[in-house]
Amino acid sequence: MATQHISSALQPPALSDAYPMANPGYGKRSAPDQLPRSAKDFALLPTRERYVAGFVDHLPEGASMSVKQLAKQLPLYGQQAISTALTALSVAGHLRRVRCPVGAGEETRWVFRTFWSRTARDNEWWNTFLAAETASTQAANTDMAVPPPSARTEVPSMPAPVGVDDQRHLEPPAVPQQRHTHPTGTTPQPSSALAREAATPPTAEPGLSPAYVALARLGRENHRLALSADDCAALEPRAAEWLARGVSVDYLTTALTAGLPAEINSPVGFLRRRLTTKLPPHLPPATTTRPTPATPAARVLVECTECGTPGPSEALPDGLCRPCRETCATGPGDPSPTLPAPPDIKTHMANLRNLLKPV
Repeated sequence: MATQHISSALQPPALSDAYPMANPGYGKRSAPDQLPRSAKDFALLPTRERYVAGFVDHLPEGASMSVKQLAKQLPLYGQQAISTALTALSVAGHLRRVRCPVGAGEETRWVFRTFWSRTARDNEWWNTFLAAETASTQAANTDMAVPPPSARTEVPSMPAPVGVDDQRHLEPPAVPQQRHTHPTGTTPQPSSALAREAATPPTAEPGLSPAYVALARLGRENHRLALSADDCAALEPRAAEWLARGVSVDYLTTALTAGLPAEINSPVGFLRRRLTTKLPPHLPPATTTRPTPATPAARVLVECTECGTPGPSEALPDGLCRPCRETCATGPGDPSPTLPAPPDIKTHMANLRNLLKPV
């Protein structure tokens, strides 16, 4: 029966106060429910793996876990040896490298983390733990997408300028202007209040549709399109059909007044033709909001510790992809490749000499 000899692990160097930390959201993350530290930690691992594991276990949260930084702090081994040791620690169930989406929408970015467990875990435990991390990441992204009530801003109503409302209420109602012949034969100039009323466009009377009002105001846009009340009533159904298709009154007015000919003999006939031939297609209402594209579900992806290939946790047992797992497999059932035997140089040279002898 084979006896297991547990040798004492190499003592890793003391952790420097200046050990580099990763950017926020990156670096080392400790897994929950670990056993307390003891002298038997990592005792069954090879010497190099015990050395690296003891150092990583004492790193603080968020410490840089790149192979380059670890090799700078562990002078006994180079980067290639440190990378191989991390792969072995992943197979032993002590770590998993993952990438997590942070943020929402266009601000989503990927962060890279290394989850570390002093207590060795099997694949089932890691799959359950990373599934919980995926759920928490999705919840965090949802909270970031919906701002809290305190962050929502309301536009305050702007107070009216001082004196404007008071002046409007104190001003006497305007008297319709009447034309009087002055004794001298001249027309008197209107007062300032009456002049302001003449310059202000009259508001639509109650009961008039927006289509009717838009047609009635065409004459003010261009005098060649002046319509009578009967003309507006006759063209109102055609103009209302434009508005029913989602266009605004400004759009209707621009379409009817753009590119007018030099002379228009019949405004009602001209506008009837334009309302018929330029009828726009159906458009969605202006208040309709475009549907926002659905944000893809955030998922924590495990990276192969050896080559960095990402994938779901279930597809990377021991933290390794299939090609790397087959390469790292070292079991009694995996025979090592046999090299071809070197050629017999002496026999080969003797044969050459025999061929070169003169006959």
